[in-house]
Amino acid sequence: MAFLDWVLHPTELWAAFWYVMRHAPPDEKTVKLQVSGDMKRCYDFLEMTSRSFAAVIQELNPKLRDAICLFYLILRGLDTIEDDMTIPGAKKRDLLERFHEVIYEDGWSFKESGPDEKDALLLVEFAVVISEFKRLPVEFQDIIADITRRMGSGMAKYTRARVETMEDYNEYCHYVAGLVGHGLSRLFAESGLEDKSVGENLDLANSMGLFLQKTNITRDINEDVLDGRCFWPSAIWSKYADSEDTLIARSNRERGIEGLNEMCTNALSHIPDVMEYLSSIHEPSVFKFCAIPQSMAIATIALCYNNGRVLDDNVKIRKGEALKLIAASTNLDSVKCIFYRYLDEIERKNEPSNPMYEQVRKIVDKAKKDIAGSLKGGPPVDFTKEYLIIIVFFVAIFVFIYQYNTMGL
Repeated sequence: MAFLDWVLHPTELWAAFWYVMRHAPPDEKTVKLQVSGDMKRCYDFLEMTSRSFAAVIQELNPKLRDAICLFYLILRGLDTIEDDMTIPGAKKRDLLERFHEVIYEDGWSFKESGPDEKDALLLVEFAVVISEFKRLPVEFQDIIADITRRMGSGMAKYTRARVETMEDYNEYCHYVAGLVGHGLSRLFAESGLEDKSVGENLDLANSMGLFLQKTNITRDINEDVLDGRCFWPSAIWSKYADSEDTLIARSNRERGIEGLNEMCTNALSHIPDVMEYLSSIHEPSVFKFCAIPQSMAIATIALCYNNGRVLDDNVKIRKGEALKLIAASTNLDSVKCIFYRYLDEIERKNEPSNPMYEQVRKIVDKAKKDIAGSLKGGPPVDFTKEYLIIIVFFVAIFVFIYQYNTMGL
């Protein structure tokens, strides 16, 4: 199946080739970054916890790179504690609420993670993160500690509260992702690489985080329900099922897909803010760092929309497709073309029988018009080299068969 994917998407194979050529193995990367000791170990953890984020963080401007690496690892540690269902509630809340103090405690580590926590080693060796965090400029430390405090407090709240209303949903996503957008934007501005306004217009930064988080929550419904939790707001899922288990049941598939489409529609509402935020980012490495996750998110929403497989499994975009998006997300016009392409795909999948049909049609139509109007050449043409290669491939086969028959071989 993987081989067929490469054959049908040859430009993705090309993107994979160039990605491998341009990205060194983890050990070589840390040598090139000229880091050693505890900071080298931090970059090792970055590779272990997220290869995709590691790649874009390591390509950031040196003024930001270490700070954002450590910011990511600190929040990953916080997230690992939140996700660990084996930690008793009271203890978990205490850890979450004081994690912003922990990051100043020399030698602190946590060795009580559940056996299935894949990032448990990060918490065991968290002292190396603390050591390097305390070496950062105080201005960076203050931003990271403030976001950690606010996020930990929000996470602690939702260990006891359920995501019931749309207000709850937006608040939860703000705590776990919107605040990340706040922190990153403030770091960008503090570094001097971006204008001060980037660190002040935090509503747009919040939307950047919400678009990513809502995409993940929408996609992960099967995995979350099987783990005994659900981050879809009951204000949405209760319209389509009488329980979370019924929501993903095959016997309820038609209604489940309708609920899925409503979740996708809610995520799509953040696209105007995403476009506006990206238009304010000018430093090339910062732009790519911000744009790549957003490109992945719109591709994922397009994959999830009206797709019943989401209720059965954790669907993901193809690896080749992801690498192609990484390669293409280098400037605003390219990202606009990416969004236009996937909005086009959602438009094709949007059926009149879908209760969200009109709402999706309006969101997609407006977003496409805004993008087309801002591009010098107008709307992107949906005809890539990929399709040309496929056409040439089949023409070549046809010519070969024709010659074979006419020669009487």
